Amino acid sequence: MMTKKLPKEELFGLVSQIRRAAVSVESNLAEGESRYSNADKIKFFIESRSSGAEVETQLLIIRDLYKELFDNSTSLRDEYKVLGKQINSLINFRRRT
Repeated sequence: MMTKKLPKEELFGLVSQIRRAAVSVESNLAEGESRYSNADKIKFFIESRSSGAEVETQLLIIRDLYKELFDNSTSLRDEYKVLGKQINSLINFRRRT
């Protein structure tokens, strides 16, 4: 896990924030899928996408502050970009049905 490579002084800063946002992505997807109406589902999927964007931003900060994590944070950020596109597809699918 990349956050374990960050300095101890980031434990209550970036480490805590990025972990919460990453958990929020998956949690909002699960909660949205359990909702009955598409409007409710979409609301949670949008929250999930927003949390993913938050993770992307934090990975940019890590990349800029900790040069030794440049490759790792860039690769992970690319994965979150793909995830964001997948969530967009899910939102669009739910809007059509």
